[in-house]
Amino acid sequence: MAKLKFPVTAAIRALREEGISFVEHACKYHENEVAVGTAEELGIDLHLVIKTLVMEDDRGSPLIILMHGDNQVSTKDLARTIGVKSVQAASHEAAQKHTGYVIGGISPFGLRKSLPIYVEASILRLPRLFINGGKRGFTIEISSEDLARILNPMPVNVAR
Repeated sequence: MAKLKFPVTAAIRALREEGISFVEHACKYHENEVAVGTAEELGIDLHLVIKTLVMEDDRGSPLIILMHGDNQVSTKDLARTIGVKSVQAASHEAAQKHTGYVIGGISPFGLRKSLPIYVEASILRLPRLFINGGKRGFTIEISSEDLARILNPMPVNVAR
């Protein structure tokens, strides 16, 4: 049986550079329900699938928020927490420009440029989580401790 070949994305290169341990998973890309499709394919709880969402504040400054697959982001709470008037999802074009990744394949690792990264605080209490590896249909399993160590994200409580 041939060994499955996984892509070497900017995210994978960044994790390898930092000596981070991770497990690679290939999944079918589910365009409208990426997190749900990933959870179903891997047979895991949707809460363990972490979405990497690109947002922009009222001045157009980009940021990343990491959220559980079964939760949404309260943009009002996020804006209040980070001290801006408003926050909204970035357009697909802006998300790609800021991260270097296409929608459905955005990873918080190996970003094109440094962006502020926020994380729903409860994610940091998970022993293991599943997050995009930098390509559609490519998920990595990583410890929340390693995620926090490499990203140094700001914990927030903005889930709804």
